[in-house]
Parts: sequence; C-alpha cells; structure tokens
Amino acid sequence: MLSLRAKCHGRSSGGCRSRARAPGSRNLQVIHAVTTPHSGYHFDGSPRRFFEGWYWKVMMPETGQSFALIYSIEDPLGNTPQAGVGLQVMGPDDGYICQFSPDVSSFWALPYRTALGATFKTSNTARVAPKGVLQQDQFFRDVEHGFQATDVMHVGRMVSLETGAAGPPLSTVPNASWSMTIKPKAGWGDTSSRTQKATAGWLSVLPLFEPHWQVTMAHGEASGWLQWGGQRYEFSGAPAYAEKNWGGGFPSKWHWIQCNTFEGHPGLSVTAVGARRGLVLGLPGVEEDVGLIGVHLQGGEFVELVPWNSDLEWDVDPWGRWWIRAVNERYEALVEATCAQNAGTVLRAPTTSMGLAPFCRDTFFGQCRLRVWRRAGGAKQGPPLVDATSTTAALEVGGGPWWSSWRARAEMKEPFRSLVQLPLDVGGLGQMLPEQLRPPGL
Repeated sequence: MLSLRAKCHGRSSGGCRSRARAPGSRNLQVIHAVTTPHSGYHFDGSPRRFFEGWYWKVMMPETGQSFALIYSIEDPLGNTPQAGVGLQVMGPDDGYICQFSPDVSSFWALPYRTALGATFKTSNTARVAPKGVLQQDQFFRDVEHGFQATDVMHVGRMVSLETGAAGPPLSTVPNASWSMTIKPKAGWGDTSSRTQKATAGWLSVLPLFEPHWQVTMAHGEASGWLQWGGQRYEFSGAPAYAEKNWGGGFPSKWHWIQCNTFEGHPGLSVTAVGARRGLVLGLPGVEEDVGLIGVHLQGGEFVELVPWNSDLEWDVDPWGRWWIRAVNERYEALVEATCAQNAGTVLRAPTTSMGLAPFCRDTFFGQCRLRVWRRAGGAKQGPPLVDATSTTAALEVGGGPWWSSWRARAEMKEPFRSLVQLPLDVGGLGQMLPEQLRPPGL
C-alpha cells in the first residue's frame, strides 16, 4: 500500500495521480506519486474485530541486504485483549525486531491517503504525542519510540519490546531507527495509465472477503538510512515495494513471492501469491483458494493474471520451494523460487483469535526465476518475453501449520467470479463523493 484525492477519469478500480503535502509537513519534499485504490485507512468505527497492516520493503544494492517496515493496528477501539499497535522490522541477514503497545490511543491514520503514525514513548520535549506528520528533526526531538509514514517518507525509532504481542520473544537486535524518502515508480496497473487497479478487483470495496489486500507500489526507489543495532546502512535509489492488508485476520494459509531486483532488468517487478481466504456476509467458515501473478514489465506494461481472467495453479512446500503458474489467452507466466532450509525468520501477522502472533516465515534471500510468454491461438508465441533471475527475492509462507506441499488451483466462487469482471470504477466514483459519504480507505 498515496496522495491527496483528486478528480479521476477512466476505467479501473479507482485511483489517480496527484500532488499533496501531509499534515504538518510544510517543508517536506513532495514527490509525484502513483495512487492506487485503498491507499487510505479503512477502519469505520465499528466494534467488530479489525486490523490494518502496512508493509514496505527495500533492497539495498550497496550491500545486497534488505529490510521491511511493518506497521499494524489491532482493534482500534481498544475493546479487546488483542488490541494494540505493532511495529516490526525485518532486517539485514533475515533479522527481526518488534515493539508492541496495547495502547491504541496514539495511533493515527488518514482515511483517503497513505499517512499514519504512532508514538510509543514521547521525549521530555514533547507535550503530547503527535497526530500528524512531523519534520524529521522534530520527530527525533519529540518521539523517543514510534514511527510516521506516508507514501513518500518514513521515519522511526524503536526498541525491542514484545510484551503484549503473542508468542515468545523473537527480536535479534535491541533497537533500530530509520529515515528514508521514496519515489514511487509503479502502482498496480500500467504506469502510463491515469488510474490504477484494486489488486483484488472492484469487489474489494465491499465486506465480502477476509482479509483484503492491495499492492500500493510494485516498484519504487528509496533513499536514506537504517540503523540496525550497532550497524548503520545508507542507500540511494534502492528498489522498494509496498502493500497492505485489512479485515478481521490474515488468510488461514498462504504463500507469497515478491521481487523487483532482477539482474539486468531494472524496473521489472513480480508479485505472486496463493491464499485460502474466508468469505463473509452469511458464509461463516466458507473459504476459497485464490491467487494471482502480477508483472510490471520494464516498459511500464502491466500483466495481470488473476482468477477471473486466468487459470492459476501452484505447488509450494512448507518451506524452501515455490512454483506458481498462470495462463490466459494473452499471457503465460511461471514463477519459480527456492531458498535454503535454514534461511528466513518468523514474523508476526494479525490473526483472528490471538491478534498479532507468530504466523509466517520470510526470507530476503530467495532464488527466483520469472518467465512470461505472449500467447495467441491457444499457444505460446516464440521465446519468453521475459526470462529473468534474482538472488534477492522476498519469499513467504504463512498460516497452517503446513505439514506437506500445497498443490492447488485458484477457484473463485460464483457469483463473485462473474461480478468482479464487471467494468465498474468504484474507486473513481468514490473519489467524486463528499468525504462524509465516501467509504473509508478509498
């Protein structure tokens, strides 16, 4: 999961380009951003179980190391034992640190653009915890532990403090801090398009699935620094990626591949996933296997292979091997990835019953090969349009627990499969509504 709302035109699931300044950031640099639907905060004030999580990944070419910033809010009303604010960083060498606070009062986020933050501890100079974006100097002066983030900047400082989050202590370093700016290059759709797509289609604006998911930046460039324990990393123009989730809890089972660091292919990005998600609205306990492969080619063209336009299948081990393939009339894509059995670290994810709990395993050191072919007349047309490899792919498995390989085909249930193919631009329509009538998050 990017800038203040603007009038939108054209067909898609919403979104547009605009320029904006975050509240309280008069002197912050403003960068032209690609806005996707669902860039804002989706909480509607109801007391039901709810989480929202934001994920940004950066690969630092100078060192070959990567890190991810993961922000989350659990039950924002503070009405459950699971309520709280989570700050996790997956760091170099698959390291990890987490700070969690059951106090949700300091968390803030905007409903119609990417801007959020929380303060775990103020400094002696601060009268109250900030509720908007501060300039970097002021943030580090007033906030002892906390974070702030928009689509184009991140600042944070934390210590290992996992009390309140489920599971045993997992942190591998005692503290971390960071500051970076981001220049988005691709959202979720053709980079030349005036609008971007909802990753799960226009039905994602309705409370039909658990959870919801949006890739907000398939590719971007990050510059800044990360202090990881006693080690400082500086980077410039580093490949970056962002996504988000929201709803009642993560899927019961899933796998994920993301890579925008292919050797000799700058700007090429792939996101591939398979998940067993829940259906709501009177269908408790009903689940379906869905997935996708999304590829941003170097020229900006977007190849979207999803359950409503493609046949999609996967074969993924509990850890160490990923294989996902999708075919439709125009394209065929195959993503293959592996990692060492001892690679990776356990991360926490929002769960329905335990809140933020150890529920997935990730690594930044995946071996990945992506191939894409054009198709016509039911057959591949010549050699691959793309044949690219990487040794720095992000790989993940989650949920379960898994005891054997997961072999499945995506089968989106009716009537949702037919409905999602309707050419509705719900995101664009939402932009034209007054804020008081617009669903939060769009």
